[in-house]
Amino acid sequence: MVSDLLHSFREVWAQLSGIGRAPDGGYLRFAWSPAEIELRDWFHAQAAARDMPVTSDGNGNLFATWGDGEPGGVLTGSHFDSVPHGGAYDGPLGIVSAFLAVDVLRSRGFQPVRAITVAAFAEEEGSRFGVACLGSRLLTGAIDPERAAALTDRDGLSLGDVLGVVPHGARPSFVARFDAYVELHVEQGRALGSPVGVASAIWPHGRWRFDVEGEGNHAGTTLMSDRRDPMLTYAFTVLAANKEARLRGGHATVGRVEVVPNATNAIPSGVRGWLDARAADDETLAAMVEALAKKATERAGRDGTAIRFTAESTTGEVRFDEGLAARLATLLGDVPVLPTGAGHDAGVLSAHLPTAMLFVRNPTGVSHAPAESATDDDCAAGVLALARVLEELSGRPLVDHDEGVARA
Repeated sequence: MVSDLLHSFREVWAQLSGIGRAPDGGYLRFAWSPAEIELRDWFHAQAAARDMPVTSDGNGNLFATWGDGEPGGVLTGSHFDSVPHGGAYDGPLGIVSAFLAVDVLRSRGFQPVRAITVAAFAEEEGSRFGVACLGSRLLTGAIDPERAAALTDRDGLSLGDVLGVVPHGARPSFVARFDAYVELHVEQGRALGSPVGVASAIWPHGRWRFDVEGEGNHAGTTLMSDRRDPMLTYAFTVLAANKEARLRGGHATVGRVEVVPNATNAIPSGVRGWLDARAADDETLAAMVEALAKKATERAGRDGTAIRFTAESTTGEVRFDEGLAARLATLLGDVPVLPTGAGHDAGVLSAHLPTAMLFVRNPTGVSHAPAESATDDDCAAGVLALARVLEELSGRPLVDHDEGVARA
């Protein structure tokens, strides 16, 4: 059984491994790009091969369903899109594992009492339109569809332009079909010592844009004392973010910058940067960003510049359903239960239905980069774990639909 599953995993994984791959070994799979559309076509083909009808919610999310049966059902899956030059496993592993878990259950002769649905959520990384988990936010009503339609990518194209329509937005009746969502994902640090674990929580996190305005001038003729250089304020802000995060045990990253006019021999007139900040709780995160903004503003006063912080997206702390997490950890043989600093569609959906995550070990601890990895053996263990979870949840409900009583 395990050897057959390993063969199946390697075969299916190889179908995806070349799609959107960059020369450095990382992936360029931005939402609705040719590479991501090719992966969507792959999703349709995999569903068709398993006689699983595919539907969309009008927000770019895809759903393939096995069975119908009684009210309620189990949703699983992940996303296809990547960060620029990201790793292979972040996202696609959860979708591949979901289809293979269905295969495992079918090979055992299992028939779900309640439907099992595999999801491919759109724009989870936020790398194209700037809002993470955009597809699941639209589905659950966490973002207004008109606002989402107006979001633009770096080429100036709006989401509405790309889709050709305004997204549908919230689908409460669709979400209400499910008793639970379980997302399998590669672990994104070095916190997992066994092949599989269960998530307990997601740290609060957010993205802030900071705009620094100065005065453009000649690099060779402007006296140092006369300069109003926004790059100095920007550089100070990056260093201050690092310090504030270390002081509070949080994480702060500035991984994107735009400079105007972006010329070697010109003092910039403006610099725009993006801060990704995360912490163990909401209070710590707020204090960290507030302290950074205060320090950066004071520095701007000394540099003769001005700085403005704008929150582009924020997500509070997510505690996954404790009863469900404990149930799954026991079901899988008392596997580790651990928090994560990474955001996921599961975090968005957790406000609407019982939600859990399974992690597959990442031996390097590298994620969002080409070195992201997982062994085939651990991936197969993840498929078997997900199959066991889907078997349990699709045959034994979390909700009594006759009485509307939650059952942990």
